[in-house]
Amino acid sequence: ALMVMGAVMLGGIITGKPPVNLSQATPIARITSEYNVFVLPANSPFKTMADVVAQLKKDPGSVKWGGGSRGSTEHIAAAMIAQKVGVDPSKINYVAFRGGGEATAAILGGNVTIGGSGYSEFAPYIADGKMKPIAVTSAQRLQSVNVPTLKELGIDVEIGNWRGVYGAPGISEEQRKALTERVLTAVKSASWAEALKKNDWTPAVLTGPAFDKFVDDEFASLRAIMTRSGMV
Repeated sequence: ALMVMGAVMLGGIITGKPPVNLSQATPIARITSEYNVFVLPANSPFKTMADVVAQLKKDPGSVKWGGGSRGSTEHIAAAMIAQKVGVDPSKINYVAFRGGGEATAAILGGNVTIGGSGYSEFAPYIADGKMKPIAVTSAQRLQSVNVPTLKELGIDVEIGNWRGVYGAPGISEEQRKALTERVLTAVKSASWAEALKKNDWTPAVLTGPAFDKFVDDEFASLRAIMTRSGMV
């Protein structure tokens, strides 16, 4: 059995402090990274991220950020944006939703000022003109997506919602190696390449000790950002 996990799970563990954690399972591989896109409702009085930032500086609480659970990458990105533009990140007004459907409905209904999620989540609504994309959290513009990065806009923020897989606790080194090889075989398949293209996922394969260290470093980095932002 494999468990799909990623950056959002790390954030959830940091904020929720559950009785079980990732040290009780076996890391296998990181496989993708998906960058967030920030969008405005089509009828928003704001047109750009600069408009949102200006309002954020004027009155942080008046800007309602909508997205996934507390500690999600869009929540952390919102806090990082605030910090980079000189606003106390603990003052941001973040509205957490249990799933993408709820967040989408809130954005389409104009119940939040700005929404964030993986690009694939919002792509149909962006294509229909129901949402206006204003920034992505990647280092470079996403392929085939004509939306500026936060860095292009002068906001030094980059964050990806990576995904990986973990195996069961207590498996042998031989079992871990076999699972790793099967995952590596899967990510070389034609169907996987098709999924990457369809969903605008960025390949980010990492295994073995390098993946172990990556997760440890991510925990430390996210915990520091979330502590500064008053999330924990």
